[in-house]
Amino acid sequence: MGAVLPLLALRAFVETARHGNLTRAAAAMGVTPGAVSQQLRALQARTGVVLFQRFSHGMRLTPEGEQVYPGLRQAFEQITASLAQLEAINARQTLTVSTEPSFAATWLVPRAVGRFNVRYPKARVSFQVEHWQALNRRLQAEEFEFFVADTRHFEADPQYRTSRLRPRRWHFCCREGHPLAARESVSAEELLSFPLATNISPPNIRKVLVDLSGRPDFRPAIECENGHSLLGVVLASDAIGISSGLGDLAPPGQGGLRPLRVRELPDDLDELHTRYGIVSRAGYSLSPLAEAMIDELKRVDDAT
Repeated sequence: MGAVLPLLALRAFVETARHGNLTRAAAAMGVTPGAVSQQLRALQARTGVVLFQRFSHGMRLTPEGEQVYPGLRQAFEQITASLAQLEAINARQTLTVSTEPSFAATWLVPRAVGRFNVRYPKARVSFQVEHWQALNRRLQAEEFEFFVADTRHFEADPQYRTSRLRPRRWHFCCREGHPLAARESVSAEELLSFPLATNISPPNIRKVLVDLSGRPDFRPAIECENGHSLLGVVLASDAIGISSGLGDLAPPGQGGLRPLRVRELPDDLDELHTRYGIVSRAGYSLSPLAEAMIDELKRVDDAT
């Protein structure tokens, strides 16, 4: 079998058939008419088929050329579109990746952004953390294409498209050496006798705290939108925090955070699990760069 023809020869055929003229085909390709003619001769020599008839003012496809032109044109257009997509993904453009201040902001999105940067080093990423209501307003204003948040706020609304990530079990936690740290389990009363340091934006966390306290609503003693900062408070005090358990909880004796089992909370309780996902506008296509970032988020989610 002969050598595979280069894409240049196939493009010369498609452009000449499209324009019916070597000069215009050469202009479309950014080469000389002689180069186009050379590629056409190579193509005809390789196939053994005459593909064009020459006329005084141009070139016309032979019946054999007419037969293969639609398929070759479609194939070449698909190749061109795919190459353009790759160039767009790795172009020096900015993608905004946004998430609410939650477990996703402390482990999932940072890891995905890091891996995305390795795969697409020319792309710029603006990583932003805001409350889900602000993220929603900015999404509707088309300031970015998607964000990562608790999907419970959006799943029933037809104007949004949501893609769930894996649910994660979260735990109450305290510092090693805390009065409750060595207990096999604690009661809700014992837990809430200490200051609580947490962000209660996710509705599942707020519900658990309300049910445990028996109050119509519950406000923690220390609130902050930044999860890492809150866990820093927990490590430096007797405050109780909330952790996703993904790298925050250390083995005994290493001075890290210890999980607390609350007797009133069954392990399979739905509210003890996150429901984070990717939120975008229904009916809108995402850019290649956004699709690539979402693929990275899902790969990180699957691997952890």
